This record gives sequence, structure tokens and C-alpha cells, in this order.
Amino acid sequence: MQIILLEKVGTLGALGDVVNVKNGYARNYLIPQGKAKRANKENLAEFEARRAEFEARQAEILRVAAEGKAKLDGQTLTVAQKAGVDGRLFGSVTTADIADAAKALGVEVAKSAVRLPDGPLKAVGEYDIEIALHHDAVATVKVAVVPLEDK
Repeated sequence: MQIILLEKVGTLGALGDVVNVKNGYARNYLIPQGKAKRANKENLAEFEARRAEFEARQAEILRVAAEGKAKLDGQTLTVAQKAGVDGRLFGSVTTADIADAAKALGVEVAKSAVRLPDGPLKAVGEYDIEIALHHDAVATVKVAVVPLEDK
């Protein structure tokens, strides 16, 4: 299916590109999320008429993401979890836990933006991870997993 991208999408292209994608990807993800429209004459004409509006919206999204990156880059996020004497956690530290820790610093982070390449963190220690606030604004943070103090 041919679509017009209404914003920059990782591996597909930039704002205004007309690309071919699989039907399901377009119908189930890109179009409902507002990231694309079908590439037909009416939608192409509408896009060209509103191009400045779309570019301004994307510039604002990138500006907010760059501000968040500046706040997060190099920071240490501390997450406390119950742990055994050997340092293994009862449970794990997930993307939601890390997003909540970033929220405490004043940056709104979606849990889908947190990149954990090896899966959830299952032991006490420090880990370097990335938080992708935008395709062009990826912050590197250190997550310190500490044992939860019993009271």
C-alpha cells in the first residue's frame, strides 16, 4: 500500500515521503496513529496544502524531545526493588519502572521509548540504557538498581 508519511518514521522515511508498506502495517499502525495517510490524489493535495502546518508540528515535537534529551542525558535514574542476598531481584525492573523514574526528573517518557536490549533488568547494579524520545533525540542514561530497604 502506498502511503504519505505525516511525520518522520524511523526506517521508512521523513515527513512527506510517499512509501510502500505492507497493508497491515499501514492499516493497523501508521494510519490509526496519525503517522500516515493513503497516497491518493485527494490526500496528496491536502498534504501539500497543509505541509507548513505538518512541518511546524514536527519541529515542535522535535524541540520538546531535544529538551527532554538535554535533561536526561548522562543522568542516573535510581530504581529500588526487593532483592535477595545474592543481588538477584524478586521480579525485575521493566520499561515502566524506568519511565516512572524519568518522570520524577520532570521528563514525560513513554514506556515504549525505553530501550532494554537484553530485556528487563533482573539484578542489582548499574546499567547503561537508551531512551528514544524521538528518532533524532536519543538520551543515554544510567539506571542504578538498588535493593529496597526493609522497614
